Amino acid sequence: MHVLVLGAGQLARMMSLAGAPLNIEISAYDVGSENIVHPLTQHVVGHGLSNAIERADVITAEFEHIPQDILTLCEQSGKFYPSAEAIKTGGDRRIEKALLDKAGVRNANYHVIESREDFDRAIEKVGIPMVLKSALGGYDGKGQWRLKDAAQADCIWQEMAQCIQASETQAIVAEEFVPFGREVSLVGARGKDGSVAVYPLAENVHTQGVLSLSTAISDPELQDQAQAMFSAVAESLDYVGVLALEFFDVDGTLLVNEIAPRVHNSGHWTQQGAETCQFENHLRAVCGLPLGSTKLVRETAMINILGEDTLPQALLAIEGCHIHWYGKEKRAGRKMGHINVCGDYSGELQRKLCELATLLDSDAFPAVHEFAQNFES
Repeated sequence: MHVLVLGAGQLARMMSLAGAPLNIEISAYDVGSENIVHPLTQHVVGHGLSNAIERADVITAEFEHIPQDILTLCEQSGKFYPSAEAIKTGGDRRIEKALLDKAGVRNANYHVIESREDFDRAIEKVGIPMVLKSALGGYDGKGQWRLKDAAQADCIWQEMAQCIQASETQAIVAEEFVPFGREVSLVGARGKDGSVAVYPLAENVHTQGVLSLSTAISDPELQDQAQAMFSAVAESLDYVGVLALEFFDVDGTLLVNEIAPRVHNSGHWTQQGAETCQFENHLRAVCGLPLGSTKLVRETAMINILGEDTLPQALLAIEGCHIHWYGKEKRAGRKMGHINVCGDYSGELQRKLCELATLLDSDAFPAVHEFAQNFES
């Protein structure tokens, strides 16, 4: 079976690695260059989308921000999963919010802003403090503002106005500030037959808006809430593939923050921690194969490697420590790879995270060092 992935980044790379044992061949379409590349070597193996669509048995995507003409062409082929609607939902916060409302899933109170008058109405409706996010684009903390005081409104509006004016289709979504205790996410898969398999929740720590540390957790009550909301969203979209929901945990009640119609950074721990990793389950789903078990087999945490292209070799001497590089050129803040670290039980995993803190730079891996400090205090 041949799967074409829209996007040629690390998620396509990891799909390729997961697909090989199933005899699933992966090629990746670079949306910018229009080249078809090998997802591991990045060698160009073709050019142009039409020929790639014809050759593929299945088409999927590794990111949401895909031009409409590409989505339309792929959808018309009858081979595209999850669907153009699902991808657009993940890429436009206005559509995402409307979907959550339609599915009856809890999320923060919001208001869409296209003008200064809308901004003033949002302040009245949503209240201060509020979080403001660009409807299109923006990720890893980009394209966002926080209004903490009415005196900031004029200054922030000038920046938002520039963002809105940069595109005819752009807008801002104002959300109430949610005083959450922690952020968690649920990654799951839905097959063509409607079957659903979800992984354990992950607790996520962000640094300057970028995921730093993600740890699989056991919380049956939250798990039930998250799974119910996952099913509601997935069924509303008639979704096929892996889907991620990010939540705010507010005193034991979950509110959806964002959805991601793809394999997700907070699910990378499944490569070592679950019976079947998220990348394999995505391929199983879109190819019409039975979903694999999402059972937790080892306590696992994932650490993002941001802007670093080397790590101490001593990490490889730690039992249960696995490094995944993405083959990227070094750039400040760029996701260069990740580390999965495992333990047979929670205490062992915690001790290994503390051991990693002694080897990793505190500026490059602040979440690991913060965990170690809290654990040892």
